Amino acid sequence: MITVRVPATAANLGPGFDACGLALDWYDEMSVEQIEGDHRAEVTGEGADEVPADASHLVIKSILQGLDSLQATVSGVLLRTHNTIPHGRGLGSSAAAIVGGLALAHALARPGVDLDRQWLLEQSAAAEGHPDNVAATVRGGFTIAWTDDAAATAVSLAPHPDLGVLALVPDHLLPTERARSMLPSTVPHADAAATAGRAALLTHAVTTDPDLLLAATRDWLHQTQRGPALGESYSLLTELRREGWAAVVSGAGPTVLVLGRHEALRDLAGRRFHRHRAHLHVPGSGVRVRTG
Repeated sequence: MITVRVPATAANLGPGFDACGLALDWYDEMSVEQIEGDHRAEVTGEGADEVPADASHLVIKSILQGLDSLQATVSGVLLRTHNTIPHGRGLGSSAAAIVGGLALAHALARPGVDLDRQWLLEQSAAAEGHPDNVAATVRGGFTIAWTDDAAATAVSLAPHPDLGVLALVPDHLLPTERARSMLPSTVPHADAAATAGRAALLTHAVTTDPDLLLAATRDWLHQTQRGPALGESYSLLTELRREGWAAVVSGAGPTVLVLGRHEALRDLAGRRFHRHRAHLHVPGSGVRVRTG
C-alpha cells in the first residue's frame, strides 16, 4: 500500500500571477494498491458523488501518465482517496490530484527510491498547463515558479513564522477556463510595471515582514477583470481590502484568501460571512509519500 498526502494551494496571491503559490496545511490523502482487473477508485469527502470511479478519475489518469513516463506498467490499480479540498474553488484541487497521482506512480515504479521532485514538477506542470499551483503542491511553503525551454522550475521559500491564511470559501464554483477567458490579451505597460513591483514586495512580505502584505498584494492584471464572474466574492474582496486586510482571489477564484499574522486572522475568522465558509490555516508542506 502506498499513500500520499497532498496540500491545498493558493496561486497568484494578487500580483504573482501564474508564478507565486502557497501550500496550506489542508490535505487530501490518497492511497493505491495494485490489483488484477480494471482500474477503479473509491472516493470519500469533497466531490465524492461527482467524480468518476474508473480509469477516467484524474488521479488514476495521472498515475498511468507517470508510469508511462517511467516506463513501468501495472495490470490494475485500486485508488482510495479522501478529499477535504473543495473542488472548483481556486484551492488547487486539480493540482493535488495530478501531483498525488504522479507521486503514487513514482512510488510504484521506483520502490524504495526517494521521490524525484523535479521530475514530479515537470510532469505535473505539463499536465496542469501552468506551474504555479503544482509547484506549491510539490515543494510546499511559498513558491515562485517559471518555465524555461518548456521545463517548469520552482524555488520554495520559508514563509514568515507568524503568517496565517484565512480562506473564505463560497458555495458556488468558478471553472478555471471561464476565469481565464475573461482576461485581456494585452495590458498597459504601467499596469505591468506596477504589478511587477508589488510581486517583488510580495516575496519580502510573505517571508520577512507580514505587515507589508496589504501593499504587497495589490494587483492590476487579473482580479478586477474577473470581478463580474466572482460575484459576491469580489464584493467581499474589495470590502476586506478597504478595511485594511490583505485579501486576494485564490487562484482563479472564487475563494477569497486573506493573508496576515495568524493571531489577527483569528478574530476575522469569527465574523459571519454571507455564503462563505471560513477556514483558518497556516502554510503547509509539499506532497509526502509513505509505504506500508
